Amino acid sequence: MSSHPGDLRAGPVELRIAPVGFRDDDAQALVAQVQAEYVELYGGPDDTPMDDSVFDPPAGAFFLGYLADVPVAMGGWRFRPDVERLGGRRTAEIKRMYVAPGGRRRGLARRMLEHLERTARGSGADVMVLETGTAQPEAIALYESAGYELVEKFGHYSWSPKSRCYGKRLASER
Repeated sequence: MSSHPGDLRAGPVELRIAPVGFRDDDAQALVAQVQAEYVELYGGPDDTPMDDSVFDPPAGAFFLGYLADVPVAMGGWRFRPDVERLGGRRTAEIKRMYVAPGGRRRGLARRMLEHLERTARGSGADVMVLETGTAQPEAIALYESAGYELVEKFGHYSWSPKSRCYGKRLASER
């Protein structure tokens, strides 16, 4: 379904989260939107080298969030054996987490974040890490309010003074 999310702020928030392949048309439409925002915020797209298959199970997972069958949110995680933070044994990294403008300020990002944490933990991750930037204060506020703490920088933008890396130990499921 390739509808434009428009403004979906009215009405109840019934977010349906479904696993999809990263090359899914709706996922790629949202990727294009977030890349356009990165161009506005940072002067260029996120050019982190990333093969599309990094989100294929069991190495990772990718999800879309739908409101009324319109894709408005996305996020994925991938295992990162090269990144050790917070004393974890198996680290997963959040990538491409995004909520389209028409779905913002409704708690959708928090729900997607919780879903990513739960599914990564269910696949064996004990630490979740992510990279964001100083031009995204709302994202930073979300991550900090969800228990993420600054960790040593990693990844493609570790050289950048605008980069911020966060991590969180994932609680064991009971």
